[in-house]
Amino acid sequence: MSTKHPGLRRVRIAASPDEPAVIEIDGHDVASAVEAYRITQTVDEGPEVTLYVQQGWKGMQLEGLAEVLVEPADVRHVVIGFLDSVDWQQLDDAVLDRGDLDGKPGELTRGVLSQLREWAAGAA
Repeated sequence: MSTKHPGLRRVRIAASPDEPAVIEIDGHDVASAVEAYRITQTVDEGPEVTLYVQQGWKGMQLEGLAEVLVEPADVRHVVIGFLDSVDWQQLDDAVLDRGDLDGKPGELTRGVLSQLREWAAGAA
């Protein structure tokens, strides 16, 4: 535990689309227990990392340089994060360019849901 910054943990996260994520807390690999993570920071505060872990994860002792919150994995956080990242103009253009719009009632809603599903599948 840092005496200069009590309550902070050393965090390392490295993620890329074609590689498994590296998630370390104080040098301990915790990636296999983490289903999602969120990094937030405000102008007047340091970074905060929230790890959403699998059910039954027993945890570990941590110390370091970033505030770390560990919570049970909850799909709502992942969905909200995904939807927050969607650019409405890009979604609008993608849906209107779809070849599977059929002119039947609800086609735009079906198109939006299909497009979001495709983007979500590509994000995994």
